[in-house]
Amino acid sequence: MEERVVSPRRKVEEIVLDTSLRPRLLSEYIGQERIKDNLGICIAAAKERAEPLDHVLLHGPPGLGKTTLAHVIANEMGVNIKITSGPAIERPGDLAAILTNLNKGEILFIDEVHRLGRVVEEVLYPAMEDFCLDIVIGKGPSARSIRLQLPPFTIIGATTRVALVTSPLRDRFGVSYRLDFYDLPAMETIVRRSARILAITTDVGGTQAIARRARGTPRVANRLLKRVRDYAQVRAAGAITTQVAQEALSLLEVDALGLDDVDRKILRAIIEKFGGGPVGLETISAALSEEADTIMDVYEPYLLQLGFLERTPRGRVATPLAYKHLGLPYVQGPDQPALL
Repeated sequence: MEERVVSPRRKVEEIVLDTSLRPRLLSEYIGQERIKDNLGICIAAAKERAEPLDHVLLHGPPGLGKTTLAHVIANEMGVNIKITSGPAIERPGDLAAILTNLNKGEILFIDEVHRLGRVVEEVLYPAMEDFCLDIVIGKGPSARSIRLQLPPFTIIGATTRVALVTSPLRDRFGVSYRLDFYDLPAMETIVRRSARILAITTDVGGTQAIARRARGTPRVANRLLKRVRDYAQVRAAGAITTQVAQEALSLLEVDALGLDDVDRKILRAIIEKFGGGPVGLETISAALSEEADTIMDVYEPYLLQLGFLERTPRGRVATPLAYKHLGLPYVQGPDQPALL
């Protein structure tokens, strides 16, 4: 499908923007209050003991700030952070090279940690548990294993699919936090902060219009703010008012709840092609020519949060709220939820 303006996935051209808007400390990090409170205690205790922080697993839908939170942790601990991803570590030797270059207390951030290979994971287990690296030298009968001691360090893993993280790996993370979608007040604060950093003039109504359509996702909020800024610059002398924001977002085909054309296609496919469901994920995938994993990881979480979809043992079901939002008459089938 086409690239979506409300996609929570980061685009290559947004890396510089994301970095410039990224908070540096927990006090600057907006939302996720429970996680911030718990992390603040863990960080303070680790610094008081002069020890590295326990290994941390961050999970939740994309775009909610897992990478940002990893950088915040590094800043709060006063240590360097090195960044890699599960797919990038193809061989045990790749992981060994990274680990042996870590200094005491430093943080290794592994994005998409669920995509680490099994052989690589087996090397990671003793490294996380005992700060040791087992290396095999030679081949055949003359091969021997040596254990290399590593300086204490912290691994922060991030994933959108925590169920795919193997139990042995998951158990080696001392703390695990799930990042949830942000509420509207938090989203408005994020939009105001980003507008201030980017020197964008916006009024209360303009801020609210962008925040409501940001799907509870900071990355989407920043992208929408940037696109609305472009519209305001060309057609409204640069100021983002309520009317300007609504006109710009309508032009982007983002409705009042933050749904775009792709979201509506998914709901319409379930309702019009499959009678509202239940329908299997693979069937939806085939009908839309989209990867099933992408539908489950990227599109579904927000539709589930809005209450437009239900996951049942037999498949996905569109709820009465989805029919109402699309302006379609609701006819209850034998496996569909009752209209409240």
